[in-house]
Amino acid sequence: MSQQTQDEVLAYRALALQVACSAVNGCPDRATARARMAESIERIGRHVRAAKGFLGQDVRLVVLPEYFLTGYPLAESIPEWADKAALATEGPEYEALGRIASDNDVFLAGNAYETDAAFPGIYFQASFVIDPAGRTVLRYRRLVSMFAPTPHDVWDRYLDLYGLDGVFPVARTSIGRLAAIASEEILYPEIARALALRGAEVFVHSTSEVGSTRLTPKDIAKRARAIENLAYVVSANTGGFLESDLPSGSTDGMSKVVDYLGEVRIEAGFGESAVACAEIDLAALRRYRRRPGMGNLLARQRLELFAPVYGGTPVHPANTLLDAAGKLITPQRAQFAATQREVIERLTRLGLV
Repeated sequence: MSQQTQDEVLAYRALALQVACSAVNGCPDRATARARMAESIERIGRHVRAAKGFLGQDVRLVVLPEYFLTGYPLAESIPEWADKAALATEGPEYEALGRIASDNDVFLAGNAYETDAAFPGIYFQASFVIDPAGRTVLRYRRLVSMFAPTPHDVWDRYLDLYGLDGVFPVARTSIGRLAAIASEEILYPEIARALALRGAEVFVHSTSEVGSTRLTPKDIAKRARAIENLAYVVSANTGGFLESDLPSGSTDGMSKVVDYLGEVRIEAGFGESAVACAEIDLAALRRYRRRPGMGNLLARQRLELFAPVYGGTPVHPANTLLDAAGKLITPQRAQFAATQREVIERLTRLGLV
């Protein structure tokens, strides 16, 4: 652990901003979809400004929900959704989000579908962090998805381009070491652990999930990932799903800040909300991580025990969207479900399920 830098902020407040998602599925063309996305950005900018004015100037991190600008694809093909709803990494949407971050002196985190010129015709689901200067300082592409392309599906080419730092990025910032977990990936402890082993102290978790008055698997997982990795989890859920046939309250509520001992510091109710705001105490977290004892789970890891099992057990294959010559395959959505069926059949033959 390096010494504190001169501009480092050891205590600040993080906000999981629960905002409604206005879906673009019903937009007849790209131009209409982009106009709706611009309206959403403008509305979110007002929410961020008002929330910081109400909560206090020590709000330095704002986390937005999953795919907050677009919703998720339904009948659209992979190329259609890439054209209609995916952002270019240097596109106008990121520029506008950068202005929100700089105008409000916050780190702004969120999640969006995103194109990559190296992989034409498909998209990735990306979580990002933009710093108060408007620069994107973290870009993480979701690694586990049921119906969307991931870096693992083009693994060899992706590693060649971005290396492991691009797969498990951790941003060293003035408000600590930040990493992103996308939506249901909170259920996969390996992702959070890989990021923690690379130094992550605060997980920004953009999600769009079932709102419930009872504990859900994802909600349990948020606490578990915090405890296992001695890290904060700032989890922002949608505050309703608009412009969709899905009942608007289906993905709503439960945005929260969880501390490094798994305690929920604050949780939002239902609807759009700036309630889920709590202090991030980096000094306390770092003291705990350096303290010998049974509670120091990071220091007690024996990773060599598990490496042979993880490395030797075939589950979901890599490179499913690359052909034998390494050329990109543009998939039909049915291909993802077919791959999973094949994985289950192989695990059954091996007697593992």
